[in-house]
Amino acid sequence: MRILVLMRQLPDLVEELEISSEGTDIDRELVKFVMNEFDDQALEEALLLKESSGAEVVVVALDEPDVDQALYTAIAKGADRAVKLTGVSNERWMSTHERAAILAPYVEESAADLVLTGVQAADDLDGQLAGVLAGLLGLPHAAVVVGVELKDSTVLVTQELGGGRSVDEEIDLPAVLGLQAARQAPRYAPISKIRQVTQAGGIEEVAAHTPPEASATAISLRRLYVPERSGHAEMLEGTPGEVAERIAEILRSRGLVKG
Repeated sequence: MRILVLMRQLPDLVEELEISSEGTDIDRELVKFVMNEFDDQALEEALLLKESSGAEVVVVALDEPDVDQALYTAIAKGADRAVKLTGVSNERWMSTHERAAILAPYVEESAADLVLTGVQAADDLDGQLAGVLAGLLGLPHAAVVVGVELKDSTVLVTQELGGGRSVDEEIDLPAVLGLQAARQAPRYAPISKIRQVTQAGGIEEVAAHTPPEASATAISLRRLYVPERSGHAEMLEGTPGEVAERIAEILRSRGLVKG
């Protein structure tokens, strides 16, 4: 059993982001990159499946800023192998469709039984990577997954639905799953272990297949900008009764209440 975990790097949202001079991306020279938090959930679920079934866990990522640190951390947590796909430009934002088209050939060649990825990422929030990748490979898939159980030739997944409901589905393998949450919180990797793994090396570099430009993406980013200020806040002062009367007056003046 081979499980692939697809990981990606995102700008650290703790830092202040600056827009590039072209106005179509952030300035990537001024920001630190970290692992997508949902991919960390996918990695944890893969490691739990490894512990229960003896599966091989392989983490895969494009050659993006600070990705080596994320891959070494994954090995320190228990992944068996780490693969970095090289030869792809990492100097701009990449759509989900383009990312899936680059990953698909390697996933197909790897003969994986199960592919796990985070349900979404903070820089697009479209939640489409698992579905698009599965479509390119002709494989079944499920998204917003919160539980995974391996069987002989199928996988039983718990999929979260709206309104606090969930459903259990049995899906034929191989399959692609978008993880919302692992069955337990992602494990911690000690700095000493990460340093030990880093010194030993072991990240495999594989040339990525660049997809045809026409099929790479249907999305183009035209402009990125800080939200424009359109008004101001009015601070209300006075006694509670005076403030309440002022609020009622504002609502009446805007036609939001009658009387």
